[in-house]
Amino acid sequence: MAASSRAQVLRLYRALLRESRRFGGYNYRMYAIRRIRDAFRENKNIKDSEKIEELVNKAKANLEVIHRQV
Repeated sequence: MAASSRAQVLRLYRALLRESRRFGGYNYRMYAIRRIRDAFRENKNIKDSEKIEELVNKAKANLEVIHRQV
């Protein structure tokens, strides 16, 4: 993974966690945080650039959803 791609993924990870912490309900907040951490841990060893790009786009879409719901 290129350095810029790694930085982009880390920024996205932090943004997802930051937005998830804004959920009002405890259960929604903890579920979102747990799900984000689990997904990133599960996919941390992927080397295929197409798969990484697909996952990044999916995470961006999820960030938009979380942003709208908070």
